Amino acid sequence: MSAGAGGAATAENGDSMLTEIDHVAIAVHDLDAAVSWYAATFGATVAHRERVESDGVEEALLKVADSYVQLLTPTREDSPVAKYLASRGEGLHHVGYRVADCAAALQSVKDQGGKVIDQAPRPGSRGTTVAFVHPKASFGTLIELVQE
Repeated sequence: MSAGAGGAATAENGDSMLTEIDHVAIAVHDLDAAVSWYAATFGATVAHRERVESDGVEEALLKVADSYVQLLTPTREDSPVAKYLASRGEGLHHVGYRVADCAAALQSVKDQGGKVIDQAPRPGSRGTTVAFVHPKASFGTLIELVQE
């Protein structure tokens, strides 16, 4: 794979900016119950658990190969996950894609006329840098760009 400016893949040079699936996020009402179900059903264990105050969520990451299943529950009623659960119920919330350069990937979405939720990358869980792409820009799927 060739690299663009700064060593990162770019859409212009034909390389994919998406390097891996980082996680698949599932919104749940009861985080402990969901963690217990995954443990009892699949033997999955929590690799990382964190409360992300800025997003109003608590998450549990279950390691699956080089990716995660991210179980999310709201910690306050005005969080996006709380609103999602109220309108759609439990289920798939978003897909997180790993990128080498979150700012460049976000700019690529903007350059293509896509709608973004985050205008600039911001701190995420696990010490990552993240940005969200609006589902209207990505065929109905909320996308999180994740730079480790």
